[in-house]
Amino acid sequence: MGSIAQSAMRLWRNAERSRATLPMMASVCLSCIGSAMLTTAVSFHLGKPGVDPDIVQIVLTAYPVGFLIGCLMTRPLVARFGHERTFLLILTTALLSALGFVFTDFMPGWFCFRLLGGMSMASMFVVCESWINLYAEQHNRGALFAVYMLTTAIAVLLGQVLVAMVGPQSPHLFLVATATVLVAFAPNFAGLRWPALPPAPADPAPADPAPAPGAKADRRLGPLALFRLAPVTVVAIFQGGITNMNVFVLTPLYGTQIGLSAAATVWLVTTISIAGMVAQTPVGWLSDRFDRRLILLAQGLVSVTTCAAIAWVGTLSVPLLFVLFFIYGATALTIYPVAMAFGASQLHTRHMVAASGTLLLLYSIGNVATPGVAAGLMAHLGPPAMFLLLGGGAALVTLAACYNLLRRPVTVPIMQNVEERL
Repeated sequence: MGSIAQSAMRLWRNAERSRATLPMMASVCLSCIGSAMLTTAVSFHLGKPGVDPDIVQIVLTAYPVGFLIGCLMTRPLVARFGHERTFLLILTTALLSALGFVFTDFMPGWFCFRLLGGMSMASMFVVCESWINLYAEQHNRGALFAVYMLTTAIAVLLGQVLVAMVGPQSPHLFLVATATVLVAFAPNFAGLRWPALPPAPADPAPADPAPAPGAKADRRLGPLALFRLAPVTVVAIFQGGITNMNVFVLTPLYGTQIGLSAAATVWLVTTISIAGMVAQTPVGWLSDRFDRRLILLAQGLVSVTTCAAIAWVGTLSVPLLFVLFFIYGATALTIYPVAMAFGASQLHTRHMVAASGTLLLLYSIGNVATPGVAAGLMAHLGPPAMFLLLGGGAALVTLAACYNLLRRPVTVPIMQNVEERL
């Protein structure tokens, strides 16, 4: 009876914690819908006749550059203002950048607005992911991250639906996107506050006292230090950047090159998106009940096998191609939250914000650096070469998971030694 009561209490606590995150999730969803609408609207407007291709390239580059900057600038803001107030500051910046498109089509201004938009979204992700890591417990961190990833995926999908409803060429498209970002303030206006974070646990050793403001513990937790603590997390987050960008950017090119119709190609992209959304919750549930390193190992192996199958037999049958793309989306697009949850379990709470910024920086580098490589491989080796890059990323996750499983667990002295080198 005691174990049943404990299980019931844990389920109740998990449900309460999930409901408590609703104000944050609602704001994230609405702001991501607005961002997705702006991305599509800017692309449509830049595609109009008479716009200089060089200007188009410069304006489109502003967003990823801003994203990189946002990963670097968020940590000191959170240290000074806290998570919730920093989120509101970022949301205000996103609203102002969206509002700029309503009033002017001056291209240097658009560059600034896209730069601010990229900074805002990166900072928002850093704030939310570090807050979830601090708020969650070991047994529900994977589930909360799955809900968060599902929220952002649904937001992107709803953003495209709203674009279709308003009309891609509608003069009101930017206004609707701005209004959506404005509605993201609604939970705060309604008085729905984020729940208080649990108190930070005491350090495991008396020799590791609480750091003073501005001391070394406030410095950035770099990729090398993170790799020493959780190698598979660093590799998997970089792989997530490679996958998420290339799958959605280059799949239309892949479908065209293998002879699919435009409609079938769109459905191929939609299949990947739906697969990732459907798999988030069950994968998050599994990652809270089994060793996350084993989950990442299984995801890496299935992703590598699926990439090889698509490259080898994917063009032989369209139904088979859709099945393989669904399996790939369900595994590759769910690696990111599992890797983040495992990395958080290896860190002291005071490093959560710095680690989230560094990991998102790695993710954005994977986003920015690899589409050109993938396109070059496809140009020289044919359409299946896209899956050489994607399969290579999944293979690295598999190897990193094996290494993380086989090496000795990270002990308190090793963690302290890593912190001393920051």
